[in-house]
Amino acid sequence: MDTLKLEIAKSRKGFVAALDQSGGSSSKTLALYGIGEDKYNSEEEMFDLIHEMRKRVITSKEFTSEHILGTILFEKTMNSKIEDKYTADYLWENKNIISFLKVDKGLKEQENGVKLMKDIPGLVDTLKAAKEKNIFGTKMRSVIYEANREGIKQVVNQQFEFAKIICENDLVPIIEPEVDINSKDKELCEEILKEEIIMHLLNWNPEYKIMFKFTIPTIPNYYFDLNNYDFVVRIVALSGGYTNDVACSLLALNNKMIASFSRALLEGLNVNQTEEEFDNKLRDSISKIYEASIT
Repeated sequence: MDTLKLEIAKSRKGFVAALDQSGGSSSKTLALYGIGEDKYNSEEEMFDLIHEMRKRVITSKEFTSEHILGTILFEKTMNSKIEDKYTADYLWENKNIISFLKVDKGLKEQENGVKLMKDIPGLVDTLKAAKEKNIFGTKMRSVIYEANREGIKQVVNQQFEFAKIICENDLVPIIEPEVDINSKDKELCEEILKEEIIMHLLNWNPEYKIMFKFTIPTIPNYYFDLNNYDFVVRIVALSGGYTNDVACSLLALNNKMIASFSRALLEGLNVNQTEEEFDNKLRDSISKIYEASIT
């Protein structure tokens, strides 16, 4: 494992930019960016458009390692190029920013109050390809809607099963068991989730480095003590549908938790903005998220 990249992931001030919108969320992201579904005729055209959006963000003069330590990429983005370099190479060589790869293939139907991840066929081959493309880590998402102990246990078990495979292939997994911000039992979901996670951490191989991506907790600093495990590299937070302002206000209440925002990061960006307008809006979002991450 690259020790410099590991040190950046563990210690650098900043946040992780989530640019890993998949097939299910790309059309919504493009719509918010000002590109309606009438502007493309196929999934391939849609992904080309969203890659152009991501490229515009990544190449902006405001997107720098001064505020951003890592970026989460979709697989098609990993395999695409920016200025004749694969995306992760461009981010590392031009921006000194490390890259993570979204490896999950979406969610199953809801059962026991949760949505488990679908199977991930060819995961090991994907991980090998990621290493070849100089990716540092991975990310995989499940969703919890209800305080159902059995469902939450299944989510955590599945996340750690995949995390072990990822660690065995010398990558650092971001474990993301999202608790839906609209859950009527959000605080209880978080309580059960933490209990289940700790049971795994007590028996985890300390040689295997992991990260967590959580919904911003109802009780500030609720996940703080997970930092006491030496193999936990970093704890990051998802915006979960909150606006930029709300997400940043809530995040700022949590010590040693940094942002890994997607919607909140891209909020207000539009395909029709001039370069100056685009950069100014991106700078405002990045500054807010950075300040909330280091507070």
